[in-house]
Amino acid sequence: MKKDEPVRERLIGPEEQGEDEPCSEQLRPATLADFIDQEQVKENLAIAIEAARQRGEALDHALFYGPPGLGKTTLAHIIAAEMGADIVSTSGPALERPGDLIGILTNLEPRGVMFIDEIHRLPRVVEEFLYSAMEEFTVDFVQDKGPYARSIKIPIQPCCIIGATTRTGLISAPLRERFGIFHHLGFYPEQALAAIVRRTARILGVALNAEGTSEIAVRARGTPRIANRLLRRVRDYAQVRGDGLIDRQVADQALRKLGVDECGLDNLDRKFLLTIIRNYGGGPVGMEAIAATLNEQTDTLEDMVEPFLLKIGFLNRTPRGRQATETAYRHLGEDDQRHGDGQQALF
Repeated sequence: MKKDEPVRERLIGPEEQGEDEPCSEQLRPATLADFIDQEQVKENLAIAIEAARQRGEALDHALFYGPPGLGKTTLAHIIAAEMGADIVSTSGPALERPGDLIGILTNLEPRGVMFIDEIHRLPRVVEEFLYSAMEEFTVDFVQDKGPYARSIKIPIQPCCIIGATTRTGLISAPLRERFGIFHHLGFYPEQALAAIVRRTARILGVALNAEGTSEIAVRARGTPRIANRLLRRVRDYAQVRGDGLIDRQVADQALRKLGVDECGLDNLDRKFLLTIIRNYGGGPVGMEAIAATLNEQTDTLEDMVEPFLLKIGFLNRTPRGRQATETAYRHLGEDDQRHGDGQQALF
């Protein structure tokens, strides 16, 4: 198993799953006006796109970063559509050799868009070919070896390279500095997720009321991809066990059967917190120890579990490790004896 490969598909995991493929393009907003929330990002992109169109130039290279499932890929497609250009999508691990990158770059049309997902996983030998492509719109290709080696500059059309990453710290400084547009995508508020659920329901022809919409939105972990996935699963339950209408009761029953509680936590989240509480006295404890206890990958926990628990205040990160909060104790129904035991030990 690769280091960054998740060990399982989770219903509320932010990673893209096979089930998302048939309708992901259908649900993807086509314009900035259709894109819900992230208002500051949208406004800044609209200005940059309009300025580039007026000058007849390609948009400056852009880097989107943030947790998975928040719309980085969608924004790349929107930029291409707003610029009236074609888009070629790939990912860092897929570009194994410089020739893979050169083939894509030399076939881009003027003002075209190349989208590189997981750009932090780009091999270093491939990354170095991007430098001249982003700065000078040329690719330096070395022909032959040793004393006969010579560099050939292959021109490419002015283009926009868009990178997406969940880990900006793993992107090298030379590559990061060549992007002119930086935008962070954060978790969505419940109101925005409710609007996304309503929009998806209209597209899919799903009947739901305001209470059902809210119940799905509050459990979607601030992530549109998860909100759409939960809606599809609740739709199945309403169709088989109900009359097709998604209300609060139907949504609650369906999501509880799927293991998603009222705060959006699933079994892995609860195991993570209970391990800290029961095995390590509430923490602090290192992530490696938690991963070993759960028999999980450290990267899986850091990428798929920890961010949301930090966001909702169930987890603290300290210099000594992770620590469960009083809110987590209350939610899980565990007795918080940390303060009591500590005080008694003084006497």
